Order: sequence, then C-alpha cells, then structure tokens
Amino acid sequence: MRVGVMRGGGGGGGSDEAVVDLLADKVDAECNESDAEAGSGVAELIGKHGVLPPLVPPPEELPCHMDVLSLSMSSSAAFSNDNLRIPPLSKSAAGGGGLRLRLAAAAGIGNAGKALANNSVSGTRLRHHLLELQHSLANMPKQYLPLLGQPIALYSFYTFSQMIEVKEIIVVCDPSYKDVFEDAKPKIQKELKFTLPGKERQDSVYSGLQAIDLTSELVCIHDSARPLVSSGDVEKVLKDGCLNGAAVLGVPVKTTIKEANSESYVVKTLDRRTLWEMQTPQVIKTQLLKEGFELVNREGLEVTDDVSIVEHLQHPVYITEGSYTNIKVTTPDDLLLAERMLSMSSGKSSSE
Repeated sequence: MRVGVMRGGGGGGGSDEAVVDLLADKVDAECNESDAEAGSGVAELIGKHGVLPPLVPPPEELPCHMDVLSLSMSSSAAFSNDNLRIPPLSKSAAGGGGLRLRLAAAAGIGNAGKALANNSVSGTRLRHHLLELQHSLANMPKQYLPLLGQPIALYSFYTFSQMIEVKEIIVVCDPSYKDVFEDAKPKIQKELKFTLPGKERQDSVYSGLQAIDLTSELVCIHDSARPLVSSGDVEKVLKDGCLNGAAVLGVPVKTTIKEANSESYVVKTLDRRTLWEMQTPQVIKTQLLKEGFELVNREGLEVTDDVSIVEHLQHPVYITEGSYTNIKVTTPDDLLLAERMLSMSSGKSSSE
C-alpha cells in the first residue's frame, strides 16, 4: 500500500495573534502600576518562555514503503495571507537564514530577561522592547512559532518522516517559509516537495494533490498546528482509511453541547453520545479524493474539512478514535499545554 499524507493548517483569523498577545497583555498590566512591578512581571514571564532550548532532534529515520503528501497550508481558508499576516522575507534572508531570523525575535526575549536581571534596563524600556518583539511575533503564522525552541510545524513533520509508511512529504506553504522545512531536510530520509497554497483550504489541498506520486493509494492530510499527533494514531487512521476509503481521527465530545438561535437562546441540547470532535490526519483514497474534487469544483461547493469533500459523494467516512493530547495550538493556553505535555513526555523518556 502506498499513501499520500497532507499536513495542513486550520483555525480562524485573529487566533494567531493570541499566542503572542500574552506577552503584551502581561507587560501592559504590570507597567500600568509601576516600572518595578512591570520588571518583576516580565521577568517571571521570561523565566517561563524566554530562553529557547536547543532544537529537538527527530528520532532515527526508518525505511519507507508508502508515499506521503504533507501540506502545511499557510494560505488556505483558515490560513489565508490576511489571517496569518505572513511577512515577506528579504532577499538576504531567503537563502536559508529565514528561520533563524524569525526565531531571533523570540530569542531576544531571553536577552531582555538577562538585562532585567542585571538591572541594566528600566521596566518602561523593557516594555517598549517586548512590545516591538510582540509585534514581530504577531506577524508569524502560529505553526511557525517556537515550541520549546523548535517551530511547531516541525514536530508533526518529523513524526511523519520517521514512519515506514511514508515515502514523500509535500508541503503546501507560502514560499517565505520553505526554509523551515528545507533546513530540516538533512534530518529526514524522505522526498520533500513544495506546492503553492490556494485562496481557500480546499484549494491548497487540491494544489498538493497535483504533486502527489501517481502510485499513492491514500492521501493523508494533517494540520501542522497539531504538533503532538502520535505515530500510533496515524497508523490506525491509515489502516481505517485503507479499509473504508475515508477515515478521520476524532475524539468523543466530553462537554455538553447546546444549539442556540441567532439571539443566543438555547434551541436544544444535543446528545453528546453521538458527537465527535474532528482532528487530523484525515485520510482519503487518492482516486476518491480526485472524484470528490471534480464534484466540488463543478458545483462550486465549499467544505470546512477534507473528508467533507467525499461526503458530498455520499461516501461513508469512518471515525478513528484518536487521543485528546492531539491538540491544535491556537491560543496561549494551548501553547502552554503543549509545552507541558512535551516536557512530561521528555521526562518519562529520560526516566525509562
């Protein structure tokens, strides 16, 4: 069996800024009281997030049997240029140094912390410096923000790259961010391809589909803002996709869900026993996905996720139960939670 996997992104506009707005909100609140209190508050924040540890290396690579199409869609329905505020790189930065330049802003927070500890800068000046850094980080798509020193998108990139089912990875992204993956290429043993994103998410998926190996049996589409997907869950959804033609990772909804009207009054309470929260990867047989796109493009349909494309063909989609740890990093709390889970996982590995 040969499989194509797409790593892609989703989420609404405005949520990307929330991760870095955490800096500005805390700094502003403290500085309104006094410079001294501001310095204390910022120092505490820097202690948690400022100094970037070394990049997390990928596990040992394995031989491959399947094709993988990986989409990091930084210009789709959810990841449009407007929503993500993708900054162009200068010509001098485009030659492989772009990633280092973008991480420099985050590293600068750590440098500011050292200055504060040495009492060499006032709280007001530090606030101004951090607000400048916050502005720089706000222009960065969330999947490229550093998570424990490594861009979020690279975690799932390395997960797919070490799977024996994977032959190739196709990244659909703005050219400004190609270097994120090209710099990681020496660490993987997979063929790496790039395609340009489209206006909507489904356009980006279609773009990646055009580059997939013709022998691929499955296409696996993944959101690069989900860094903690496990290889075990990926293997399960690949098997279910092969058996059923289409499968998607999901988890049962744990909270009560109510349907409301336009005036915010409850219409009814939904039976959560029938509700699932969708995740990625979403796996579809290649030919089935092509047929779905023919229908969607012909009738001008819009879809909110990838398996919806084949749902329009009246084809059944199987839900593979995944893990609640496969979170999507959208808010500051998500980023902190991902850091905590990675740290706990690293601690368990070192103790074994």
